[in-house]
Amino acid sequence: MAHQVIAGLATIKDELADLYRDLHAHPELSLQETRTAALLAERLRAAGFDEVAEGVGGTGVVGVLRAGEGPVVMLRADFDALPVEEKTGLPYASRARGVDQDGQDVPVMHACGHDMHAACLVGAATLLAQAKDRFKGTLLVVFQPAEELARGARDMIADGLFERFPKPEIVLGQHVGPLPAGFIGHGTGPLMASSDSLNVTLHGRGAHGSRPEASIDPVLMAANVVTRLQGIVSREVPPSETAVVTVGRLQAGTKDNVIPETAELGINLRAYTPQTRTQLRAAVERIVRGECRTSDAPRDPDLAWSAAAPALVSDPEATSTTVAALRSHFGPARMLDMPQVNASEDVGVFGDTIGVPTVFWFWGGLETQTVVQALQDGTLDQLPSNHSPFFAPLVEPTLSTGVEALVVAALTWLRTD
Repeated sequence: MAHQVIAGLATIKDELADLYRDLHAHPELSLQETRTAALLAERLRAAGFDEVAEGVGGTGVVGVLRAGEGPVVMLRADFDALPVEEKTGLPYASRARGVDQDGQDVPVMHACGHDMHAACLVGAATLLAQAKDRFKGTLLVVFQPAEELARGARDMIADGLFERFPKPEIVLGQHVGPLPAGFIGHGTGPLMASSDSLNVTLHGRGAHGSRPEASIDPVLMAANVVTRLQGIVSREVPPSETAVVTVGRLQAGTKDNVIPETAELGINLRAYTPQTRTQLRAAVERIVRGECRTSDAPRDPDLAWSAAAPALVSDPEATSTTVAALRSHFGPARMLDMPQVNASEDVGVFGDTIGVPTVFWFWGGLETQTVVQALQDGTLDQLPSNHSPFFAPLVEPTLSTGVEALVVAALTWLRTD
């Protein structure tokens, strides 16, 4: 069945490649994906979807394809870009700029591969629509915005995704990465880490740099907090657990001889279990508040949690079934076992919210010989990866592999003969 459906890929491959290059050349920041959303909605309508809705959860796009009584299967792709300046040198490289959440003018690039995700889902949706007489069930196609802010899934759910449209029995998704093009990477259970971001403002008392005794120095407070945070993973989290605490931003002051009144920290946490995630959050708050008390700060710190995503759990039983189908289609030689990934994804929010399994996998976008040579040289960490200004998947076979994987996975769960 899958081979029969995928046979139609040859007739749309060039069109999909053009769509991918167009999306790559015209990226849009999270919550601003209006042009991209319009293009994707147009493609679903052209494919013959029974229902296409725009503006779901902001800029999200939803398509419904009904093919009789049967399971409801959801395919999801994200489509927002990042504030990164592209350095790939490709003829279709982005030269776009945008205004970020802080009002800053920034370069914009599809540095995470979401343009490839969207193009592949358009391809899979088109092929399945052409073959709707070959299966029974409902296909729910979800193009999700704002994944990079870890809020797009929640925004779509809050806007009635599962009340306005058929509720799926399984959620399927994929992510392109620095694996050999044409290969599928898979794992089971907790596959990607949770992510929590915290903005901290420490309050002190400003003074002249020559009179530190007249101040309560928030810079010193911030430095002590940063140092003390490094002990959470090494001394509070069991060695059997994986956790990451990162201080990615420390800002204070305007001049070398002025002790400022405030200092700001941007902190990010990663974990794989709810228990460790809760432990990390509590430890960070305890350390920040404790340092402020020790330093006799004039007021409590401001703590603002944001950009939260749970750990992505690829349901073991459903993943086993889906991976078996992918292995049958692609062959064992193109299937790679994946370790846990400390990066995060909010696709798991969909399944968690309605209590259905999520299955997630990765597929490669780099030239195979390049990856093999890097393995031999021990330089894998130097290859362009997601969020790098040099990351851009090969158009082929990346595009075809992504389309085929989605079609095979969908047909694994739709009712077929």
